[in-house]
Parts: sequence; C-alpha cells; structure tokens
Amino acid sequence: MNATQLLENLAKALVDSPEKVVVQELKGKNTSVIELRVAKEDVGKVIGKKGRNAQALRTILGAAAMKEHRNLVLEIVD
Repeated sequence: MNATQLLENLAKALVDSPEKVVVQELKGKNTSVIELRVAKEDVGKVIGKKGRNAQALRTILGAAAMKEHRNLVLEIVD
C-alpha cells in the first residue's frame, strides 16, 4: 500500500461521506504534494480539534514517506 492509498483509507474512515474523498498526488523533483479533498461538511472532521487529526495524518504520511525514501506534504483542500 502506498502513501496515497493509505491516506485515502484513513480519510474515508474519518468522514461521513467517504464517496466524496479524493486524494491526488502532485509529484515534484524531491517532494510530492498530496492533496486531500473531502465534502465541505467533513473538512472539520479531517482537521480535528486544534488540527490534531491533520497533524496525525501528516505524521503517518511522514513515516510512509521515510519507507519510500521521499518527502511528502499533505494539503487539505476545501
């Protein structure tokens, strides 16, 4: 399972509308940006109180990125 699939599975578990979760990877030379799009009413659930869910997702992606020997940046797009 790669990082984008991992993020998609985690995001679908957090939201009320899992069919609206879209994960897109924009590959760069050294760093890849992963965009996470969810339904407007689910943005707060993905971010969490004080950004704790978003920070947890970034931590998990960081661990997955180390395994794949690359850098990943998570952007939550509303």
